[in-house]
Amino acid sequence: MLIRRMTATFGKLREQTLELQDGLNILQAPNETGKSTWCAFLLAMLYGVNTKERDRAGVLADKNRFAPWSGVAMSGRLDCRTGEDALSLCRVTRRQTAPMGDFQALYAGTTDPVPGLTGTNCGETLLGVSREVYARSAFIRQGGVAVTQDPGLERRIAALVTSGEEDTSYMETVEILKKQLNRRRHNKTGQLPALEAELQETAALLASQAELVRQRENLLARSAELEAAEASLKEELSALDRWAVHRKRLDLQKTEAAAVQAEEKAAALRRRLEEEQIPENDATGRLRGAIVNLNTVRKSAEKAQAQYESAKAALAQAEERLAASPFAGQTAEEALRSVQNPPPPSRKTDWPAVLTALAGFAAALAVLFTILPHSAPYLAFGVSILIVLLACSAAALIHRRNLGKAQQAILTELYGTAVPEEIEALLGTYQTLLADRDAAKQEVSAKSAAAQGLWQSVDVNAEGILEEVRRFAPAAYDIPSADAALRAGALLRRELSETEKAAREARLRAELQAQQAPAPEEDPDAPPLLPPQRDQDAVTEELESLQADLAALRSNLDRIAGRLHATGDPLALQEAAGRLTEEIAVLEGEYAAIELAMSTLARANTQLQGRFSPALGQRAAEIFDQLTGGAYSGVALDRTLRVSAEPAGTGVPRDVGYLSAGAADQLYLAVRLAVCDLVLPQENAVPIVLDDALASFDDARCAAALDYLRKEAEKRQILLFTCHSREAAHFQDDPAVSIQVLTAPAEEV
Repeated sequence: MLIRRMTATFGKLREQTLELQDGLNILQAPNETGKSTWCAFLLAMLYGVNTKERDRAGVLADKNRFAPWSGVAMSGRLDCRTGEDALSLCRVTRRQTAPMGDFQALYAGTTDPVPGLTGTNCGETLLGVSREVYARSAFIRQGGVAVTQDPGLERRIAALVTSGEEDTSYMETVEILKKQLNRRRHNKTGQLPALEAELQETAALLASQAELVRQRENLLARSAELEAAEASLKEELSALDRWAVHRKRLDLQKTEAAAVQAEEKAAALRRRLEEEQIPENDATGRLRGAIVNLNTVRKSAEKAQAQYESAKAALAQAEERLAASPFAGQTAEEALRSVQNPPPPSRKTDWPAVLTALAGFAAALAVLFTILPHSAPYLAFGVSILIVLLACSAAALIHRRNLGKAQQAILTELYGTAVPEEIEALLGTYQTLLADRDAAKQEVSAKSAAAQGLWQSVDVNAEGILEEVRRFAPAAYDIPSADAALRAGALLRRELSETEKAAREARLRAELQAQQAPAPEEDPDAPPLLPPQRDQDAVTEELESLQADLAALRSNLDRIAGRLHATGDPLALQEAAGRLTEEIAVLEGEYAAIELAMSTLARANTQLQGRFSPALGQRAAEIFDQLTGGAYSGVALDRTLRVSAEPAGTGVPRDVGYLSAGAADQLYLAVRLAVCDLVLPQENAVPIVLDDALASFDDARCAAALDYLRKEAEKRQILLFTCHSREAAHFQDDPAVSIQVLTAPAEEV
């Protein structure tokens, strides 16, 4: 089979086309440009997309991983040649749940469908192997080079080394036999343990049957005793019920009498209230509320009276303080004028000073005229004038001093001090006392009016209350007696209400008891009832306990009867035991036969592996020798395809786990290529696909691998996807090798 062209809308690819040639195709592209996507697309075109696959931890299913990034439906086309026929394979998505589920295979250049080729069998028909075999042989991905065991690959190998038929697989056959073996016995489960348990249970039933019959006889005897005791207790309860009926009738009579008595008492109270004209509760409540309000107003009046007396005392104190002031009896303006214009002193007090001054003047003149000569009249006259002036000045000074003393004496007599500041302070105090006296007068007037108004309200309200109360209580002469009359009326009304309520309740009880009490029995000859020896609760408790025991006993009888019925008769149980013994013997024989078959198959599989593994190991060793330049001389595989390699010259195989990562990949590649040579059908020339499978190879071994692939490409088409340029450089002068440099597809925005 040759692949000519692939056109994909798959993952990041949108209508991208890849042209391929015969032989070796080197497809070089950097990471993230779609190499693995092209490989997955090829597998999907041949075998379809597995819609049953689900996402796992860290691994997305192909249907989700390669959903087109552009959001369009997944689709693709593959043009190929198989034998002499050129085919065009198309897969499109019609339903979202079935990506690429619509398949069509046409002969190239026509609309003629290829008969018998469907989306399900396409890959196996064209390549000759199943998807699992192809994925484990010729489809080689980076990180997935190792060969793993698979029933399909095993059938293919078995067909090559035996009859050529691919319808048998050791793994599948062993699984089927193992299921059959486990079906018969697996630890404590399976048919054999179940039959053995059933046989053991049958034997136990036979052994316990006699014991069950004995227990049933004992329980029947005990049941008869309990039933007799139950009948006796029921008769005693019946007598207790008759006594309870009798007590109910007596209680009904007492209740009826109490109801009649309560109704008569209520009627008597109603007559008394009507005769004494006791007002209704609304009127009584209103009047008593008025009395409460009256008492409140009275307390307010008493409080106002006390405030009035206090205001009068404060006024008296203010007037006493005014009377003690030197300005007493004056208004504020008069006191101010008296301070500003004090009374002048008397002028007769100035004459002694004046006479003294004149006497001095006369004496001075006499002395002057005696001393001075007559020849100096002007000098004497001048001196005389000076003396007169001095005398007048002295007289004036004496007069002013005497006037000041007289004025101070007058001020001291009026105010007790002659200091102006102190007189001003006395004036300020007097003005304050006047304001206080006036405020006290206003307070007395206001308190007096308030007290008088409240007392007047008390008198008016008290008269109105007494007027209404005397209509039914003429003896109410004051408010306390009126309140007592109202209280007594309210008590009578409340007593009537309580009595009527009690009468109604007593009547309801009587009616209820009359409904519940049974009709009296008309049996005059019946013996008188006697009080019971025990109360009903004790008898009921004993009866319930006895009935519980009887129910448990009957339940045991039913259980024993059920078990006896379930076990059947001894003959049936013995027959069942014989049958179970025979079945166990048959199954044990089958179990031994299956074990023998599994061991025989294991030996046969070992022989098959012994026939195939040497050939596969020899071919893998040849390829591995070429890839490593002769570093290893042998390759061995066990029945699980576990690989080991023998370094040249040592003769000791080394497990793949001891090799470096690069050497391990080279060994796995050699095994893969050997599997392709031995397992894949040679007539179909199945293409080999490698996705960065040489990434971990060094340059020398990479060159050796490329040379081998170049030679292998003469027999089949090989697609080598790589992110390195060394592969293309290795074949740059080889015209038989197709080299393409892929670019990243444009991403849709």
